[in-house]
Amino acid sequence: MKKFNAFTLAEVLITLGIIGVVAAMTMPTLMNSTNGAQYKTAYKKALSVLSQAVVLNVALDDYDLSQATTTVNDGKDTSSPSLFNLFNNRMNVIKPATDASWNITGGVKADEDSGEAGDPTTFGGSSNNTLFFNDGIVFTFPSDDVNCGLKGKTHDELCKGIIDVNGEKNPNKIVTCDDGTDDDTCTVENPTDIYPVVMFDQTILPNSPAARAVLYGN
Repeated sequence: MKKFNAFTLAEVLITLGIIGVVAAMTMPTLMNSTNGAQYKTAYKKALSVLSQAVVLNVALDDYDLSQATTTVNDGKDTSSPSLFNLFNNRMNVIKPATDASWNITGGVKADEDSGEAGDPTTFGGSSNNTLFFNDGIVFTFPSDDVNCGLKGKTHDELCKGIIDVNGEKNPNKIVTCDDGTDDDTCTVENPTDIYPVVMFDQTILPNSPAARAVLYGN
């Protein structure tokens, strides 16, 4: 009589159960890591193309952020020196809006270092210009921002904006430091999709320690 070696049904079920538990524990972390890498890449791309738009506008229309002197935002007068015209004319904008808003979570604390405006609860809104780009990225900034120059201004007086790298899709959460701090020693392991920026002259930079950590890898 031949003797066959095999697993029992109980052993197979136990093994499958262990694999299922391990998968359930690791999949959320893996998904967050993948999404975080995508958000980080899109954020770097957005900063780059926004900066390139400013440089291109200087070459073509001879004004930068500091020389934006009007608040034109209706898309009719495309020659007026405004922030809206600068970005709308030089980027692949699907549509502009002055009333696009949706809820966001998280926030950035106001302090002397970052100069943040506080914890926002809506993205966009009637007081902002919001530009939707063809790659899904959205950029919003106050519609009354003018003269965005650095000379003679404090950080609080500079022009601010917000980048959402995936538009209205969740999580709609402002990037924050992993340990809950708000200084330049923070780290961000899993970036989210919303990033505050500061604008002046021909420069667009991160406007929070967490946003800087994502960009520079601190």
